[in-house]
Amino acid sequence: MSATSPGTTAPQQSASHAIRWWILATVGLAQLMVVLDSTIVNIALPAAQTDLGFSNGDRQWIVTAYSLAFGSLLLFGGRLSDIVGRKPMFLIGLIGFAAASALGGASINFGMLVGARALQGAFGAMLAPTALALLTTTFTDPKERAKAFGVFGAIAGGGGAVGLLLGGVLTEHLDWRWNLYVNVVFAIAAVIGGILFVKNPARTGARARIDVPGTVLISAGLFSLVFGFSNAESNGWSNWSCWGFLAAAVVLLVAFTLWQTRSSHPLLPLVILRDRNRAAALITVLIVGAGMFGVFLFLTYYLELTLRFTPIQTGLGFLPLILSLILSAQFSTNVFTRVLGPKVLAPIGLVLGALGMLYLSRLGADANYATDILPGLILVGLGVGAVMPPAIQGATVGLDPRYAGVASATVNTSQQVGGSIGTALLNTLAASAITAYVADHVAAAGGSKAAIAAVAAQAQLHSYSVAFLYGALFFAVAAVVAVVMYRRKGVMPAAPATAIVEPDEFVSTKTGSTSVNA
Repeated sequence: MSATSPGTTAPQQSASHAIRWWILATVGLAQLMVVLDSTIVNIALPAAQTDLGFSNGDRQWIVTAYSLAFGSLLLFGGRLSDIVGRKPMFLIGLIGFAAASALGGASINFGMLVGARALQGAFGAMLAPTALALLTTTFTDPKERAKAFGVFGAIAGGGGAVGLLLGGVLTEHLDWRWNLYVNVVFAIAAVIGGILFVKNPARTGARARIDVPGTVLISAGLFSLVFGFSNAESNGWSNWSCWGFLAAAVVLLVAFTLWQTRSSHPLLPLVILRDRNRAAALITVLIVGAGMFGVFLFLTYYLELTLRFTPIQTGLGFLPLILSLILSAQFSTNVFTRVLGPKVLAPIGLVLGALGMLYLSRLGADANYATDILPGLILVGLGVGAVMPPAIQGATVGLDPRYAGVASATVNTSQQVGGSIGTALLNTLAASAITAYVADHVAAAGGSKAAIAAVAAQAQLHSYSVAFLYGALFFAVAAVVAVVMYRRKGVMPAAPATAIVEPDEFVSTKTGSTSVNA
């Protein structure tokens, strides 16, 4: 077998190998910036709302503007990475993300902040798949790849909790605007690392072209999907804006799939999805992304509104989850994935996550953190740490390096869309639980204000419990998917294989290649 992959010369591969751990540090820093931004702004929302004066109905768009742009443009960003090149797209994404963050921090009104958040999402969609693609093409040795994906998986899974902690510190001791300005600091360090360490592989064959119809269809489809679920959260499931956009999403995504079978330059070559392990990994990432929001979102509300934690205390409260996730991610990638394979390891991790959610569903008004919250957080952290690194690795390895960008974007899209859908579903279920609880108990409570307030407080607790129970259900469904779809002894391939070559773009290179998709 050839020692180098198509499009990568031996000297370049050797140079990349020598500085691979610096590349990992640079890529990890960029990924952390993107991931923590999904939660760090949540801590700042109350202060930003007071400062800029927007309504309770409008505040969801501070979060949704980011997820809409990010989720709908990820595949396009991944394809641009494959076409333009990893290094330029990495640097463009970093600089653009930093500029959008600075704009958001300087916002003087609601519209300016929403626009800055949308720009953050757009540049994040360029940066996130490029970062993962760089990792995939840099680490080809199985043991080193396992270590690298262990670090990256821990960042992907725990970055949101880091954002909660950092957001609490910045909001409490500086100002809400520093939750956005801090990205400039991360970006400067990552840009320096990108300039010094990241290299572009040499190209062979003709330059690929952008699939414009496919880009429009997938971007509009994912936008409609996320927007539809966001409307369900704010306007209810019966509202036309919910089902209208969800129906449009189905039509657009089906049209995109059909177009990809006909396009000579597909945005998402469907052969990427035909491998069972890769499909299982993508579905698992999507469902775990949905379930994890049950921890971050509802436990944050519970700690601050019910137990009266400060923002910093709330962030510190999530530290055990981060530490257990990092520990689990390292053991799962360096030991358990090679021994057990994802077919055994993924269901174990998902069951642990489900048990953690069930444990948290027991929370009451006077819960003790050490006995009532900590064990659940540790279980969820251990579970997600066991699932995410093998899933991310399984979704990206075994492909021609020229497709690493779009494969990486598919992973990020699954996680982002899963998180957006999970937020909408869990919020809607929680709101319905509050309404039902109040309707069942308010009459028996009497008409005094104290009695009504007590019922409202219990209804809020009940809604948290319902959200955690459905989060447990998400993890359980993902466990079933993992058992059914992962191949037996499906340990990840040792190195990328040249299994996919677009007929009109590249010269066929069958010599020295091994397909892992068969």
